[in-house]
Amino acid sequence: MGSDGYVPLFETKKVKGNVIYKLFAVSIFFGICLILVYRYSHIPREGEDGRWAWIDCLWLSCGSVFSGYDEVQFPRVDVFVCKADPTIEPPILVINTVLSVLAYDYPTEKLSVYLSDDAGSDITFYALLEASHFVKEWIPYCKKFRVEPRSPEAYFLSISDLNDVNEAKEFEAIKKLYEDMENRITRAAKVDQLTEEQQSKHKGFSHWDSYSSIRDHDTILQILIDRRDRNARDIEGYSLPTLVYLAREKRPQYPHNFKAGAMNALIRVSGKISNGQIIHNVDCDMYSNDSQSVRDALCFFMDEEKGQEVAFVQFSEGLKNVTKNEIYVAHFE
Repeated sequence: MGSDGYVPLFETKKVKGNVIYKLFAVSIFFGICLILVYRYSHIPREGEDGRWAWIDCLWLSCGSVFSGYDEVQFPRVDVFVCKADPTIEPPILVINTVLSVLAYDYPTEKLSVYLSDDAGSDITFYALLEASHFVKEWIPYCKKFRVEPRSPEAYFLSISDLNDVNEAKEFEAIKKLYEDMENRITRAAKVDQLTEEQQSKHKGFSHWDSYSSIRDHDTILQILIDRRDRNARDIEGYSLPTLVYLAREKRPQYPHNFKAGAMNALIRVSGKISNGQIIHNVDCDMYSNDSQSVRDALCFFMDEEKGQEVAFVQFSEGLKNVTKNEIYVAHFE
């Protein structure tokens, strides 16, 4: 808790002991280089037995170090973010999660993000609309300064001082944009009502004209960013990931099956819009603390020997402020 009594939604701390890990990584790389030098300097001469076998072995060694998949080969990835309660899960928390996955280090033309809002809240839709504008500034900023983590709230809390004047200036500018957005979303959530001006910003708000209740409403489906649209670009002119809002149809007389039902609805909707080969599921109250995590997961799915046997990959959560007696033992790495 800060001096102003503000309790941050997110907190990210750097892990201690990185020096030992870096020394270990450097030693491994140095060892690989020595092997390559040895094999190159001991190639049998022309006419000697085993010359081509040795050269082939050298080639394979180099390939194991420098090989990798081209981004053209990467599969389409659909990210599902599930939200249920607008009170327990405030809109600004959800938006930080959405922004962190929109800014993944992954080809944007192959990335789609879906927010399932089981409460069917127009405030949440408004927050997502605000995020769809902010992300045009956020993604270029993340790329330029290699931001980690890419949840704005967590990132801003992790930065205390910047030595570079130009970077500090851009930091203050992007932070100001975020704080302005945060204030607009927070004010709307506090009064639980949108102004006519706010509702006029998108045609999707018309869906709430016939809205009855959380458990009784039609399907609300809106594509806020469509990567097929030529205008769906960030401030640098690069294409943006697809961003979709979904509040599935609900009726009091039918069971909704909670998150399982939401996932089923997301699969049906995404199958018609992006149809990604890989589905990445995150809760709305967690954010990605590593922009490379999608690529890391693909190392399992795209493995040439065992990839076809893998259907599910799960990363451990990094929970904060838990006690040593926490029943899920989530304080372990």
